Amino acid sequence: MIVVNLHAGKTVGTGYSYVDASAAHLINDTLKATVVGSNALDIDHIGQRLLRQVRNSGRSGIAACAISAIDLALWDLKARLLNTSLCQLLGQVRDLVPIYGSGGFTTYSDDVLCQQFSRWVHDNGCRFVKMKIGAEPERDPHRILAARSTIGDAELFIDANGAFKPAQSVRFAEAIRQYDVRWFEEPVSSDDEAGLRFVRQSIPPSMEVAAGEYVFTLDDARRLLSAGAVDILQADATRCGGITGFLRIAALAETYHIDISCHCGPCAHLDVACALPGLRHIEWFHDHVRIEEILFDGAPKPEDGAIKPDLSRPGNGLQFKARDAEKYRI
Repeated sequence: MIVVNLHAGKTVGTGYSYVDASAAHLINDTLKATVVGSNALDIDHIGQRLLRQVRNSGRSGIAACAISAIDLALWDLKARLLNTSLCQLLGQVRDLVPIYGSGGFTTYSDDVLCQQFSRWVHDNGCRFVKMKIGAEPERDPHRILAARSTIGDAELFIDANGAFKPAQSVRFAEAIRQYDVRWFEEPVSSDDEAGLRFVRQSIPPSMEVAAGEYVFTLDDARRLLSAGAVDILQADATRCGGITGFLRIAALAETYHIDISCHCGPCAHLDVACALPGLRHIEWFHDHVRIEEILFDGAPKPEDGAIKPDLSRPGNGLQFKARDAEKYRI
């Protein structure tokens, strides 16, 4: 995690991204000078200047994550300077956002998998849960049956992280048809738009294809959407340009009548999710939930399968716990 703190007088805005530590060097050595001294309310102008700074290095990957962390901090800072919650600044259209429990790693035993899913469904009220597949495809139907037996009527999602080829994905989807899987994430690589479209057109109609976590730019999102590659587009504000980029991608998805879902980093997405009518849910990702609870005071707590912002706290409502975080510093 790279954490960015922006100071304007006595006010501090915080943003972050999950990315290699080299992003911190890019921020300090190249991007910081572009931001310091700018008008803290002029987020679009700052963003355009940041993009020019990385033009020759490439906008995707590490650069996109670095700019995303800065943009998230800028929006938090702006809301705090205006003494309002970030979701209200963005234009709140919902009071809470559904979450889906995400984990179910392929390294888990059946018992651990079922315990995790039971906790999300029965303790946190999640109506959707997602598990990883693809490391050992021959074991996955059994694992999926175990998950389905645990979660009852909750919707089951699977994520292959691009492990399959298109035809293999279709065969797998047919093999698990009886388990009522509703979402097949990255059955093939997100770089294979034609492959995703083939899978989408060939699997049972009750199963949606999702992808988009590796969208870094608006053009990345446009390619998936124009190819007809997805039923639901994922976007990650810690990668796709922060809140500014996320809002643009969501607007583009709306023109294709495609819903959007927030990938990981629930603290980074809660406020912008509250401002989007076409949003399905936020990924309640096991690893990031643990990290954000450790590092941020004000991290949301699930209730009845949803999280909501604390409107009494300005900005994103988070306070970075620098003292608690110190022992993890790299």
